[in-house]
Amino acid sequence: MSLRGKVAIVGAAETDRIGKVPDKSALELHAQAAVNALRDAGLTPADVDGVASAGESPVDVADYLGIVPDYLDGTNVGGSSYMLHVRHAMAAITSGLCTTVLITHGESGRSRVGMVPWAPAPQSYMAQFEVPHGPIGAPALFPIGVRRYMHQYGMTEEQLAMVPVVQRQWAARNPRAKLRDPITVADVLASPIIADPIHLLHCCLVTDGGGALVLTSADRARDFAAPVYVLGAGESSESSIVAGLHDLTSSRAIERGGTAAMRQAEITHADVNHLMIYDAFAHVPVYGLEDLGFVKRGEAPAFITDGNTAPGGPLPMNTNGGGLSYTHTGMYGMFAIQESVRQVRGTAPAQVPGADISLVTGVGGMFMSSGTLVLGSARTL
Repeated sequence: MSLRGKVAIVGAAETDRIGKVPDKSALELHAQAAVNALRDAGLTPADVDGVASAGESPVDVADYLGIVPDYLDGTNVGGSSYMLHVRHAMAAITSGLCTTVLITHGESGRSRVGMVPWAPAPQSYMAQFEVPHGPIGAPALFPIGVRRYMHQYGMTEEQLAMVPVVQRQWAARNPRAKLRDPITVADVLASPIIADPIHLLHCCLVTDGGGALVLTSADRARDFAAPVYVLGAGESSESSIVAGLHDLTSSRAIERGGTAAMRQAEITHADVNHLMIYDAFAHVPVYGLEDLGFVKRGEAPAFITDGNTAPGGPLPMNTNGGGLSYTHTGMYGMFAIQESVRQVRGTAPAQVPGADISLVTGVGGMFMSSGTLVLGSARTL
């Protein structure tokens, strides 16, 4: 049985504030986002029988909200977790395990209220095979393949700098974006170098905030004001360390998950009106455009530089400003989904005309995992 369009997102909302929220713990951010998403759907916690979350246990989230669920999903594969939660909820709802799934996210990434200090587990591949050689933390680890990509495909530093420049153009149209002032290629290259060739403005923000989604069956969704249908979903993983990737210039997890989502959605690349690709660092959308098949290998830097993903371009991408300018709490995938929902609903601050089909891809770890969703309006069913 095809699951295309059988489940819909009927509630979607973020926390009241994003950016710096020192008066809320991570769990409180989950709860606030959940209440806001349920209000968006016109529901209450009593209507929910499925709970999914990452970071905080779904057991704790459910207990905090007074929910005794029939279905739980604690999948935690970093920033792509929420794409996987949606995919798993599709299966759970269509198989009758539950009727209404609440997916929550909340992180005090900046203020660190109620957050466990990050450190690689001593038995992990990262702790054994990467950290002893010097690099530690995402800014040093995630960009390990960038110089290889530049050597192999000829990407220049100026082309890489265009990624944050273009996304700042989108952020300027979004009142909730943390960084909205225009920047130039020269500004990016003049910002402090973090880990060659990555400068500060190539790096994501570090913020507090959260978001939540409410999903139910397409049959029930007709009774809600603004359903967004899940046309397709896919997931995959590769290596938990960057050095273990099959190719330092590509992610097989993005490619495999994206192919599965598009196949289930029964679409081609030409059908996609709007695109969200996880952007913890500036090179990730470059890899994503190619691994998802929107451009050929080595063509993404010029594609972005030529304005194809910018306001007015044929493939609008990361229209909320992305993790580079909008917000990035640590696991950004929820915010990418939120923007896709807004675009399909027609309510985004930087609205793309005719955004009936939005494709959103998340990444977990340093290309460790990936999940892709294809979301569509009722006109696409």
